[in-house]
Amino acid sequence: MSGKIRSLFQGFRSSLDGERGASGTFSGDGSGGPTTSTSASTHDSSPAAIPTRAPPTPPDEKDNHHHLKTLQHLQQGIPINPENSSSSSDNNNHKNHENHENREDMTDAQQIEVNGLAHSISHTLSLSNSPSSTFHSPVGSYSSRTTFNRPSGKQLKPFNTQDIKIVLFENVNIAAREILESQGYQVEFHKSSLPENQLIEKIRDVHVIGIRSKTKLSAKVLREAKNLLVIGCFCIGTNQVDLEYAAKHGISVFNSPFSNSRSVAELVISEIIALARQLGDRSTEMHNGTWNKVSAKCWEIRGKTLGIVGYGHIGSQLSVLGEAMGMRILYYDVIPLMALGTAKQVSTLKDLLEQADFVTLHVPELAETKDMIGAEQLARMKRGSYLINASRGSVVDIPALIESMRSGHTAGAALDVYPSEPAANGDYFNDTLNSWVNDLRSLKNLILTPHIGGSTEEAQSAIGIEVGEALVRYINSGSTIGCVNMPEVSLRSLTLAEENHVRVVFIHSNRPGVLRQVNSILGDHNVDKQMSDSRGDVAYLMADISDVNVGDIRSLYESLEALSSKIMTRVLY
Repeated sequence: MSGKIRSLFQGFRSSLDGERGASGTFSGDGSGGPTTSTSASTHDSSPAAIPTRAPPTPPDEKDNHHHLKTLQHLQQGIPINPENSSSSSDNNNHKNHENHENREDMTDAQQIEVNGLAHSISHTLSLSNSPSSTFHSPVGSYSSRTTFNRPSGKQLKPFNTQDIKIVLFENVNIAAREILESQGYQVEFHKSSLPENQLIEKIRDVHVIGIRSKTKLSAKVLREAKNLLVIGCFCIGTNQVDLEYAAKHGISVFNSPFSNSRSVAELVISEIIALARQLGDRSTEMHNGTWNKVSAKCWEIRGKTLGIVGYGHIGSQLSVLGEAMGMRILYYDVIPLMALGTAKQVSTLKDLLEQADFVTLHVPELAETKDMIGAEQLARMKRGSYLINASRGSVVDIPALIESMRSGHTAGAALDVYPSEPAANGDYFNDTLNSWVNDLRSLKNLILTPHIGGSTEEAQSAIGIEVGEALVRYINSGSTIGCVNMPEVSLRSLTLAEENHVRVVFIHSNRPGVLRQVNSILGDHNVDKQMSDSRGDVAYLMADISDVNVGDIRSLYESLEALSSKIMTRVLY
């Protein structure tokens, strides 16, 4: 891992080690970046030996104001003239600045020209722009789009965004790629997931990973991603990620829990009709040349009872669609929820199973939901009823379902999810994947789909936009709104009028006395705004500090990094 990349979110690491007399190697920590062999850490990981670099010479204190003013001009896209630091004309001036023969010795992570002509603080700090002043709800959200009249956000990007490495797996929607590429990030795209050994090699030096449901980011895999800042799950679930390990190592995880709700609800309502009319069997027979016009055991769904297990975003939308089709709606959930329309909540799963003609499952994968529908529950369902699972593959005991369908007790079923699923498209749905697959495929009136509940153009585009924008906000401003494994913390945008401000992000262990230590460090400065929250063993703090010079930034970073509670420190412009 190069010093250029590692310092993106580890700040003045090379500088500090040089000053502390480090032995010449770094010990890579699991937070995604190297730590010195002498610094305290709250987590362990495999060490990575990396040569240290000589610390850059900081500018004189009397030049601090000039440097920061010059940085402001660079941040606002104003060219710098070598004579008077005012607006200048052509590209040759910029080239002359880069080749200035009086340039100091410097790391490739930080470049500062001693004459104060122009400087680029590239990677020795985690630097970024403020969040956008306008936020939009994702496509399909119930929230209305609202634009607030706020001061213009401060668009500051002293770091080279092209050095932020992002890798996307499993054919993530182009909408996400366009959002990330528009920031200038390096975006590598893969149509499928990778085996674990290849995945580890691919993600060693990336800062952002984007996945869907098939890529498994276990602790073993995450331990090797030394630069990793954030994970984007372009799907509803996050069970494919070790969330606890990620949080304890300062890696935030974002997903899109609601954007494909409508797509799943529409698939389920279509499967209800298809099962009631045995459309799958009739279609297969016609493809094989058989004409079989029958009406026996084919039903209208009007007047039938739809039982919904899990009345969240998908279940509630399905409730509305089912009622519009003339169905009676019952639902079961572990918490009391307000019914939509004429739907009625029942107190137990047993009550729902005994009354419903169609049972559809919309629950998360938890220890409590594993084999939620087994032989006992199938026996409680009406004879001739139907089961639909578009939630998680572990929720249904599939061998028990096979026996229930063979006996004729269950008239039909639709499955979109399975305990084990292929990692890529192809002829992989067979007994080598799950021992019962061939028996399952032999059943009549059974609809099998390859986990496509949310696979519509509209849903994937909405997911790409929601998660893509969340990743940009986190990288550029530190906002964790929508994060599934960190406290949700955000600060309002810095404005163009707020010069010489920095934003400090400090992820740390949640234990007594840490805030007192942090505030003693920040207390020597003018803190404009600050927010802190905790979630389990991890706490997340953001603070905006005004009237900051270059020496202050070094001091802040060094002091926070020295705390034993530190998980990750970022300093954002």
